[in-house]
Order: sequence, then structure tokens, then C-alpha cells
Amino acid sequence: MNFWEKITGSDMTKQFKAFEARAKQLPAEYQTAWKEIQTNLWGHSDFTGRNLMPILDGVLGLLEETAADGQSVQEVLGGDIKGFCSALAGEEGAKSYRDKWREQLNSNVAKKLGK
Repeated sequence: MNFWEKITGSDMTKQFKAFEARAKQLPAEYQTAWKEIQTNLWGHSDFTGRNLMPILDGVLGLLEETAADGQSVQEVLGGDIKGFCSALAGEEGAKSYRDKWREQLNSNVAKKLGK
């Protein structure tokens, strides 16, 4: 990735188009789950969203493999997709901008208090 792609975000646009092309190959219930997963994961994004690219790629790979095996979405993700996304983002270490600001604020307060 060169400087221009990083600044404009065109690298991410290319990745999203590739993700969407892969997702269109999935059965309908998997496509619905994919859209819900994307919606729930964006809350764990940093400012640019680049931290989610490997996570989204892994989840889409999981959906592709399980669809090929003939499993249902319920068997793979369970009934709680939002909980699945929270657990996934937490395990992958994806911190949102709110988490970073919270850490910075706590650090600044601790410095002011002399700790």
C-alpha cells in the first residue's frame, strides 16, 4: 500500500469490493448474517477502520467454509450475532476510538494526580 492509497482509503475500497463479491457467492441466510456482522463490527473500529480488515476477511472465510460444508448460520454463529462480533473483536484486540480516548484520558488524569 502506497501513501496515496493510505490517505484516500482506496485500498480499503478495493478490499470491500472484493469482500462483497465473495459474499454474493454465499447463500441468502449467510449474506444476511454477513451484513449484520459488518454492522456490529464497525462499533469496534478505529478511526480509519483498517483494524477490522483482517477480522472481516477471517469471518468471511469462516462463512464461506461453513456454507460449503452445508452448515446453517445458526450452527456456526449461534443466535447472538452481536455477541459473536463483540467476542471476536475483543479476542482480536480491536480497540475502538472510544477505548483509545478512554485510555488517554485515564493516563492524563493519572499524570495530573501524580500517580
